[in-house]
Amino acid sequence: MRVENEDFNLEMVGIDVEERERAGTYMQVDSGVMKCTVKQPGLVITSIKDALESIPDAKDYLWKALKRDESLGDFSNGYFIKTEPGAKILFPVQACLLIEKDETQHVHNIIVVEEDSELRVITGCASKPQKGKHIGVSEFYVKKGAKLHFTMIHMWGKEVEVYPKTAVIVEDGGVFISDYICLHPAAKIKAYPTVYLRGKEATSRLQTVLVSTDGSYMDLGSRVYLTAEDTKAEIISRVVCFGGEVIARGHLIGEYPGVKAHLECKGLLLSPGGRIHAIPELEGRAVDLEMSHEAAVGKIAKEEIEYLMARGLTEEEATSTIVRGFLNVDILGIPDSLKRELDRIIEMSEEAH
Repeated sequence: MRVENEDFNLEMVGIDVEERERAGTYMQVDSGVMKCTVKQPGLVITSIKDALESIPDAKDYLWKALKRDESLGDFSNGYFIKTEPGAKILFPVQACLLIEKDETQHVHNIIVVEEDSELRVITGCASKPQKGKHIGVSEFYVKKGAKLHFTMIHMWGKEVEVYPKTAVIVEDGGVFISDYICLHPAAKIKAYPTVYLRGKEATSRLQTVLVSTDGSYMDLGSRVYLTAEDTKAEIISRVVCFGGEVIARGHLIGEYPGVKAHLECKGLLLSPGGRIHAIPELEGRAVDLEMSHEAAVGKIAKEEIEYLMARGLTEEEATSTIVRGFLNVDILGIPDSLKRELDRIIEMSEEAH
């Protein structure tokens, strides 16, 4: 399946149309479900509409992590993904949310990872037209001893507005890992997912990689509430700005003695027309907390380039090495197609420098 948007194909947002090494697929175009398959036992994948009609406990997760907001519109569809207790889902589940017409797409997504189970989800969001609007609500529930690794890859049109709302509840010993990747411009993206570490020894790690170009506006960040014993959280943000405006937020709230959390926000500003505004926040509400943050915005240091050139690299090679290390994308486990796109962006940084 190919989308006529700058030679875009679904592989660029992590979607394998042949479903090789995938545990299942959910594909929605505008408001209609185009494909829904399950390839491994211990897993349910269906539309939210069908789940509410056929799965008895599905309604127990609807508007429980987030406050119901009727002003957001009619959530006509979205995915419902649920594991069985103890299930180890070997391959990732993939979900594709595609805008094919100039319209507003509403989705309400729910993921439930039952006790002692493990799940990886890769969601690719994209648009065929240059105009449109995506409004999404996502509620994730990570039960006792469970693990959810969620990767979201955005590739919208230049005049698409995107407003996702996400909340995650993590119980005792649960692990939530989030990767958010946006390498292409959009008119406006505003997102501030919130994680609630409510169980003892619950942990979360949220990573963001953003590339901003002329005409784009991104207001993105993450918030984590550490509300139980021995909870840990980390927020990592990387921004490469060739133009446009980026607001990079991060907020850690420690509500229990002894919790540990770190926030790191770094930006490379490579164009005089761009703007990066980093807003790191630490909020302590108990004693004996270990919370820290690091924020930095700047350009590629001349000293770093000269250091690498002294060891035999050309200036272009040195620039590429620094940007590649800055993005640190190897930790994300992203598909090869997206790594090739990152290579193109790294080439852009050479030209900008």
